[in-house]
Order: sequence, then C-alpha cells, then structure tokens
Amino acid sequence: MFESLSLSTVEKDPIPDPERWRLLRQDLQRWRVHYAAAYRSAATGEEKHKVLEDARALLENTMPEMMRCWLGTPWDFNGTATEPGEGKIACGYFVSTVMEGAEFQVSRTQLAQQASQNILRTFLKQNDLRLRVGVPYKTFCQEMMRCESGIYIIGLDTHIGFLIVKNQSLIFLHSSGSKPWCVVEESGEQAHVLEKSNYRVMGNITGSDDVLRRWLLGDAFATFYQ
Repeated sequence: MFESLSLSTVEKDPIPDPERWRLLRQDLQRWRVHYAAAYRSAATGEEKHKVLEDARALLENTMPEMMRCWLGTPWDFNGTATEPGEGKIACGYFVSTVMEGAEFQVSRTQLAQQASQNILRTFLKQNDLRLRVGVPYKTFCQEMMRCESGIYIIGLDTHIGFLIVKNQSLIFLHSSGSKPWCVVEESGEQAHVLEKSNYRVMGNITGSDDVLRRWLLGDAFATFYQ
C-alpha cells in the first residue's frame, strides 16, 4: 500500500549529520536569494509563476534532506537543540528548527511552543487546513495519497511533525516521543504515532503560492496566537 521515499527508513541506527545540515542551509540560502532576484525582476505573471514553481521544487527536494540530517537525534519533551545531534529536541522544536533552517523567517522558540493548529496558522489560512477527526487510518492514508504533493505540517492529538506526500506515498518525519525516542523517518505503514492519533490537522506548506512568495522575499511569519 505504501512506498518509501528514502532508504533512511530501513537504517537501524541513523547518525545525525550536522555538517550536511549546515551545507544544505547554506545552499538553500544561496538559491533563495537567486530566486528572489528572479521573482523581483519578472515582468509578467507567467514569469513570476515559473519562479514560484522552481522555488517549490527546490524546497520539496531540499527540506526532506534537511530533516533527514536530524535522524537519530534524541527526543526530549524539553529539548531545544539547534543542530542535529547536539542535544535533544522536542517535536515542536523539530518543526520550528527545520522551518527556520530552511530560511523561513520565524521566531523558532515562540513557534515551537504553540499548539499544532497555531503553528499551521502561522503559515496558512484556516481554509487551507485539512482537519480529520476520528477517521480510520487506512481511509486517512488513502485520502492523503490523493492530495496535492508537497511538504505538510501535521498536528496530532499531542504531537506534530512533517508529512511528505509524493508519488502516492507518505513519509512521516518527526521527533518521536515514543520508541525509539528520537527523530525518525517512517513510511505510512510504519507511522504508528500517526495511526493511533484520533485528531489530525494538516496543511501543505509548499503548496501555497503565498507562502512561497513570502519565503522568497524574506517576509517574516508572525507566530499565530489563538
């Protein structure tokens, strides 16, 4: 039913990779500046749309690799690590740190401490969110695999992480507060935390042209409070 996007899911003991994290951050920064200049100089709506599509592809290729640099980093409810393997990291901090590392102008600490729906609303409008409560996991997965590809932030009963939807497959990347108590990458069939949750709210960060434009131009994403 599910397909993995990476061999990382079969590695027994992944090792955090802070050096690659830093290199990916630098490379993404360079490309964001490049595409921002192209967007500002675009003369037509069609040209601007092409830049946004290139930016979308860049984020969807780079951000999962940035997340994978954290694999094996220990989880802790109070974990606030800023780099892979250098300390422990809570689920909210994993999300906010990856977003900050990917050049989204956010307040990392404020964002990490919010409820999942507030984290999502920091980037997306309410109408852009998808809420599923009490939906059987198999039904949920089938629905998600028919959704637009992209990098989703997904909030659960008491948890938050990233859900990557691509080629009719699902990958859940998160700092897990259950065994093995570290940052993990799981296919849909392996994602037991995702399966057990009754509440699931999600939004496609890379599917929003507004988010992409604000990311390109370096606009601040004010933390949403409800």
